[in-house]
Amino acid sequence: MIPSQTTPPFSMQAIGHIESDYPDKFGVPRQPGLASAACATLILAPPFSDPLSVRGLEAFSHLWLTFVFHLSPEHDTERWTPLVRPPRLGGNAKIGVFASRSTHRPNRLGLSLVELAGIDTRGGVRLDLRGCDLVSGTPVLDIKPYLPWVEARPEASAGFAPEAPPQLPVGYSAEAETALAARSDGASLRELITQVLAQDPRPAYRNGAEERIYGVRLRDVDVRFRAEATGERVRIQVVAVVDVA
Repeated sequence: MIPSQTTPPFSMQAIGHIESDYPDKFGVPRQPGLASAACATLILAPPFSDPLSVRGLEAFSHLWLTFVFHLSPEHDTERWTPLVRPPRLGGNAKIGVFASRSTHRPNRLGLSLVELAGIDTRGGVRLDLRGCDLVSGTPVLDIKPYLPWVEARPEASAGFAPEAPPQLPVGYSAEAETALAARSDGASLRELITQVLAQDPRPAYRNGAEERIYGVRLRDVDVRFRAEATGERVRIQVVAVVDVA
């Protein structure tokens, strides 16, 4: 019998943090790239903010970010559970945590593929990102360039998530359209709202029409919406876009 081995604990230091269009975790897409209009900035912290640390990075279009799900509960070995409930399975069926991308993981580590839109090295290092699925304040542990020739495997099997989730149609009330038209970023904000709400951010078990009005924070607004029945389908209707400032 091979004796069990205990790996000694180790610590990691964040190299920076995220500022994004997502002030809260509710509404954040469940995978990166599903909301391409989502913008974010990775701000590196000293001593990692030396411009030399990103020399050559501009040659890559996409990056892998290793980060911490800092809003998820810390791992407690006494309350450890090997099963989670993925939203793609309706939030009811259980599957092993290591067969999922759940935020509730032993070490709360996440991996996200993002598009690199720009690099600013004036007074530190700031990386402009697109298609980001990280809430503001997320600590980032590492950056690695994405290599499509080795990491893109279209023939790979994808278990219970073989394809992107279905998209719901999104409509806007006259009040919401007026609020967006009054903003300088109204067009890009509308695109972001549409991409986020089309994925239906409600809990997975709430997949039908409801009278209830939900609210999701995007940028500096509270987007209020509800799910309405349109024939045999459900449509997400934006009721109001309210400036939270």
